[in-house]
This record gives sequence, C-alpha cells and structure tokens, in this order.
Amino acid sequence: MTLSFFDQFLSPSLLGIPLIALALLLPWTLFPTPSARWLNNRLLSLQGQFMSRFTQQLLLPLSPGGHKSAAIFTSLIIFLITLNVLGLLPYTFTPTTQLSLNLGLAVPLWLATVIIGMRNQPTAALGHLLPEGTPTLLIPVLIVIETISLLIRPLALGVRLTANLTAGHLLMGLISTAAFYLLPIMPTVAALTTIVLLLLSLLEIAVAMIQAYVFVLLLSLYLQENI
Repeated sequence: MTLSFFDQFLSPSLLGIPLIALALLLPWTLFPTPSARWLNNRLLSLQGQFMSRFTQQLLLPLSPGGHKSAAIFTSLIIFLITLNVLGLLPYTFTPTTQLSLNLGLAVPLWLATVIIGMRNQPTAALGHLLPEGTPTLLIPVLIVIETISLLIRPLALGVRLTANLTAGHLLMGLISTAAFYLLPIMPTVAALTTIVLLLLSLLEIAVAMIQAYVFVLLLSLYLQENI
C-alpha cells in the first residue's frame, strides 16, 4: 500500500512512449485565444488583468534593464500555475513533481542570469563572491562558500517546487485513504476527515500558485543582482 502512494508520481507512458511531453503541451490548449473584437469576454478580461497585475508586481524590484524579461517570467508563471493546479485534479499527472523537469527549467534560466551578469558587469558579478572588508585568512574559505551558494541556487529552486508539490499530493492521498477506510467503521470521523481533506485541497491550490510565484520571483531577484 505504501508504494501505491508514490505511483502517482511516475511518468505516464503508452506503449512504452513517455507521455510527459503531452502533459506539458495539453494545458496550453486551455488558454483562451485573443479575439479581434473590441470587447473581450470575461475569461479573456480576467486573464489580461492577472497578467497585468503580476507583471506590475514583478517589475517593481527590477531596474529598467530587467523589464525585457517580463514576457518570459509572465509566460513561466502561467505555465507553472496551470500545471500545478491541473495536477490536483483526480487521475491526472503533475509534471512539476518531477525534479528533472524543475531543474530543466531552473538551471538554464539561472545560468542565463549569471551569463548576463558576467557580460554586463563582470567585476560586480565576481565581487559577490567576496564581501568587502573580509580578513585575508578568510578569503579562500569565503570564495568557496559563496561559489557553492551560487551553484546551489538552481538546485534549491527545483527541489523547493518538487518537495512542496510532492508533500501536498502525498498528504491528500493519505487523508483520502483514511477517510475511505473509516467510512464503514466510524462515519462521524470519516466525515470530519473529509472536511479536513476539502480544506487541505483549498490549501494545496494556494500552495500551487504560491510556489509558482516564488519560483519566478527568485529568478527575477537573481536577474536583478546581475543587471
């Protein structure tokens, strides 16, 4: 029974062909397409307001040089929120519970911020590895520590997103299984467990959105350090 809880994180396949690419592409078909009319429908208006508000909040800590990346960050957060929320539906697969996918998103974007910093201001980018006023004896140790902390950033991004979503899915699976087995024995306790499950589901929707926002926000802060 323990292994069945982790079966939901296995990448689906059909005739030996992995379907993770299909799971990544299908959510894009749910997005409304812009119309040629002057007045949009409610769904398009809601999507436009969300993108406008998020872009406004995202650009607040960024200098004008980082505004060029607004389209990338907005597309990324919509993509992550869609995958995270759709993964909460029954009998669905959440691609963002795969560490390989999250690292595949985090490493190239983090590396792009480092390359931008090395190209635009190499002295300041390398200066982050050694704080000003460091004693001479601590210089080699601090350089190693700061280098490790810099290299671990994409790993932290991927692991944070994977761990939060995986923990939420496992907790929902455990509580729903407990409610199912308690129903014929203790109906009252099963009803209370079901209420807890519904509240946890609402919490997981919030977590899915917050984790996508944190992922993009940290990337934007990394970019701000290098521009």
